[in-house]
Amino acid sequence: MKIGVLASQGAFIEHITALKKLDIDALPVRLPGELKGVDGLILPGGESTTISKLMKAYDLMQNVAALTRDGMPLFGTCAGMIMMAKKISGNGAVSLGLMDIAVKRNAFGRQVDSFEVDVDVPALGKAPFHAVFIRAPLIEQCEKGVEVLAKLKDNTIIAARQGKMLVTAFHPELTNDLRFHRYFVDIIKGKNN
Repeated sequence: MKIGVLASQGAFIEHITALKKLDIDALPVRLPGELKGVDGLILPGGESTTISKLMKAYDLMQNVAALTRDGMPLFGTCAGMIMMAKKISGNGAVSLGLMDIAVKRNAFGRQVDSFEVDVDVPALGKAPFHAVFIRAPLIEQCEKGVEVLAKLKDNTIIAARQGKMLVTAFHPELTNDLRFHRYFVDIIKGKNN
């Protein structure tokens, strides 16, 4: 199995490291040709406006969207979640428009408002997941067909799945807990369908 990690900007090295801990062949993706042969792709956190500009500049927007529509599994964390959403509030950021969710950018405030919290994610088992939020978005709305995987105590949606697409508002790659990466690998293998 080979998983690509968009390496335009953001926390891509941490995702590659997490995948390698699971003995997965992980490689940075910066150009369309590097998408050939990948079984799945991760869109990391970072700055969504910058990521979208770089994806456009390197002709990745259409390629990633087409591959995902053709069945390639896609996992977006933080800014990656924004990039996957069909609707974005908070600014006019351009997304891939793939997942039937509406997201709000920087929903929890600025960098200084970053926080960490344990959240229940039943799909990952009984133990809580330690979630790291950095200028994080949130999911304002999910359409039919989107499964909510995690919420904060105030019912704010912070993780979801639609078919082979997975999103988190937080950064699982910044923890030592590999369960979200393992869950994505299982999606690729067809175990969680």
